[in-house]
Amino acid sequence: MTTPESVGLSYERLSRIDAFIQEKYIDTGKLPCALTQIWRHGQLAYTSVLGSADVERGQPLKADSLFRIYSMTKPITSIAFMMLVEEGKVSLDDPVARYIPSWAGLGVFQAGLTGAFQTRKPAQAMRVIDLLRHTSGLTYGFQQRSNVDATYRELKLDGVNTEGGLEAFVAALANVPLEFDPGDAWNYSVSTDVLGYLVQVISGMPFESFLRSRIFEPLNMVDTGFSVPEAQQHRLTACYVLDQRGNVVLQDDPTTSNFLTDPATKSGGGGLVSTADDYMRFSRMLLNGGELDGVRIVSPKTLKLMTMNHLPGGKELGELSNSPFSESLVDGLGFGLGFAVTINQARTMNNGSLGEFFWGGMASTGFWIDPVEDIAVVFMTQLIPSNAYPIRRELRTLVYSALTQSDA
Repeated sequence: MTTPESVGLSYERLSRIDAFIQEKYIDTGKLPCALTQIWRHGQLAYTSVLGSADVERGQPLKADSLFRIYSMTKPITSIAFMMLVEEGKVSLDDPVARYIPSWAGLGVFQAGLTGAFQTRKPAQAMRVIDLLRHTSGLTYGFQQRSNVDATYRELKLDGVNTEGGLEAFVAALANVPLEFDPGDAWNYSVSTDVLGYLVQVISGMPFESFLRSRIFEPLNMVDTGFSVPEAQQHRLTACYVLDQRGNVVLQDDPTTSNFLTDPATKSGGGGLVSTADDYMRFSRMLLNGGELDGVRIVSPKTLKLMTMNHLPGGKELGELSNSPFSESLVDGLGFGLGFAVTINQARTMNNGSLGEFFWGGMASTGFWIDPVEDIAVVFMTQLIPSNAYPIRRELRTLVYSALTQSDA
């Protein structure tokens, strides 16, 4: 029988996780629910299931509940793309316009509004690596910072709501200028949605089919997809939002959710629904150097490359960021090919490890992989925005304080 002590963790200290989350977040109504899984040394060392899957209907959270993982889709899409790199079908330094010819004339914003933009020629072409590390010059409309952002909102260029699928989404982006020269800054963006389109073009199969046949089925991720089957609707959690008055209100009712129907556009940046068990299988593959249960998804060298800091000049994320929002803008972080990476542990002021990599989702979900301590953690809840509370940072402290044996 597996116990936390058998993998170098204190059960007593891990129990603080339940007590802390219950008292600070569940009992106060700040979070509707919380599901935490901790994997170490080849064992599921701890699982915590707290709160309600649907507060209004009094439905308790269950271990197999389905969650909107939003931007935790991005690492999956990035892995899918790197599988094609491994096969020699695309290179990281390829110009994006090689695969999207309509983007060959993309300019950089100078002035103007939708339909009347003034642009200039980019100093350098957008490369594939710029999509993976968010240095492409693309943006997200919800950032509400610039005229380009405004056009994204006007045209619904969020990677999800564009009618006509990924093809129409990419075609529409050809008419909107870049915010900056590719490679000059980091900006949270629809870059990973574009990667999903490239997976489709380069592989010759629909993006969702590639994910299903090359990642989900091999890893036995049986509950991960772009929509919830009708027979599984009862497992979908409700999603909530923190409004301007500080109230937690229902944002997406699980009985009427858009996730119950197949979306026209399969968002590689934020479209997946999953479970803690499924995402832990994906995380275990990452922790194990790209392989799980005899199935290799990517090579250890590819994963090592992906989890290096690829920001120009070796700079930190905060130094290059143009974005007022991301899943993390903590000091001491770099950004790899689909993940944030800890490059200066002291500056992050958390007790994780150098080389730890991670990401999160808009509804406050998160995961991290610590190769040094051989730990993978998955955290699921459903509250927008993800920066409403520091729960993911607090969880790190609670997990690492439970170590009784360090591999560092």
